[in-house]
Amino acid sequence: MSMTKSAFLTLALCTACSAYDRPDNLEPVAEGRAYQAQWREPDVSRSEADFLISATMNAESCLPLGGHDGRGKGSAIAAAALRDERLTRNDLVDVRVGDDETFNGNYVISRDGTLKLPFLSPIRAQGRSTSQIEADIVAQLLSKDFYTEPPRVSVRAADFASVTVAVSGAVFEPQAVEIGGVSGDRLDTRRQEALGASTEARNLSAALRATGGVRPDADISAVQVRRGGTLYRLDMRGVFEGKDDTDIMLLTGDEVFVPSRQCFQDDLMRPSPISPPGVSLYLSNLTQPATNNAASAIGQTVREVPYGTRYMQAVIDANCVGGPRSTSADRSAVLFTRNPVTGVSAVIERDIENLLRRADRDDYDPYLLPGDALACYDSTVTNIAEIARVLGIVSVVTLLR
Repeated sequence: MSMTKSAFLTLALCTACSAYDRPDNLEPVAEGRAYQAQWREPDVSRSEADFLISATMNAESCLPLGGHDGRGKGSAIAAAALRDERLTRNDLVDVRVGDDETFNGNYVISRDGTLKLPFLSPIRAQGRSTSQIEADIVAQLLSKDFYTEPPRVSVRAADFASVTVAVSGAVFEPQAVEIGGVSGDRLDTRRQEALGASTEARNLSAALRATGGVRPDADISAVQVRRGGTLYRLDMRGVFEGKDDTDIMLLTGDEVFVPSRQCFQDDLMRPSPISPPGVSLYLSNLTQPATNNAASAIGQTVREVPYGTRYMQAVIDANCVGGPRSTSADRSAVLFTRNPVTGVSAVIERDIENLLRRADRDDYDPYLLPGDALACYDSTVTNIAEIARVLGIVSVVTLLR
């Protein structure tokens, strides 16, 4: 059966211009009550788009900050109590008692959290400072008649071991993590031979980064650290201002919990020591005029963007924007994302030209979250050309038959 040119063109145009179903979501995207209000698409005209309300909508559902509700120790007191270096099991310490070779040497804190020196009772070391341990050693040496006068005692950390802590709550990947320590191929022998050790790899911020960073709904004014039956509450808002007074050193067995304010906080969508290190995107741009990711220059720097990047920037990075205005302007893109609190997925479709032109674009230009994916769709003209090509092939096959 043959097809006339007019019928052929009509079919191509109708097929290319037919309306597509908008994505359905369980999330209340349309009314702006989803995880972030920027997922919605305002149904106002360009002339009426003269103010931004998404940040206000996000804040409407926020629970009060929990840093001053009277539970646990106050942030300042907690930070002061936990700020000093503390030892934990498997730490390597250098002990010197004057010139007495009986006690001098390197020791590892035992699994039970004690320091065991020859001829002395085990000394509790877990969660204690070196000065506290020095005082206990002196007391035992005197009580056991090794010395009649208090000897000079030095206890110094030679190497901090890795620690395992449990992190839960409003982080992207809640789990028990091991932080601190170095792998065998990265050991610095000169540092190993020197006395003293750095604690940064065992800090609270390192544990939060190891679990994917805090989510945008996190209440960082009341981060909880439970140690030895005592609950400490830390206000970490200062990390976004260049302050790290509460970035305490963690010990094996510590439990960290980040509460949620049950709302999306725009001001947390920026890089910080406790934010995700970045966003690794999954991109699909295998359409015309780009035939593959390599030809589209979609490499690592495009797929891994800084935390706080918005949807529009990623769409531009994926080469979904630009080209001949008459043929490539009418393109769209789809964001595949997930509410990190509920685990429910959402699909957000955007008309790229509309997003470019409207002054209120920030109201529906979503922030990207870890694990998000983007797919680009071609313009109407490209769709018509593609349909015409397919129909042409079908027509040729029909004629050959």
